[in-house]
Amino acid sequence: MTDQPKAPAGQVQVHVPADLDPIYANFAMVTNSASEIVMDFAQVMPRLPRAKVKARVVMTGLNAKLFLRALSEHIARFESQFGEIQLPEGPHLADRLFKANPPEEPTKE
Repeated sequence: MTDQPKAPAGQVQVHVPADLDPIYANFAMVTNSASEIVMDFAQVMPRLPRAKVKARVVMTGLNAKLFLRALSEHIARFESQFGEIQLPEGPHLADRLFKANPPEEPTKE
């Protein structure tokens, strides 16, 4: 048996590979099934009607809720340091920013 370094109780050691490329996303789609939350992170270019998904993250509902809590805490810290993040006005902002267009009907040839 090999000796593995032990993390302190309640903590996880995380290894981030040196060659890991960051992904930039300015568009996200969130869907779910009865057992999972699926988040697709994409890039949308101005004046182009298509988004290219760069990463897909699948979580259990529990892990997604814990992620939401952590993200909320980090946004609060960000805003306390840099000021409130201003959201654009208008109805259904989340739908405009994060909802996918309905699937296109297949073309008949």
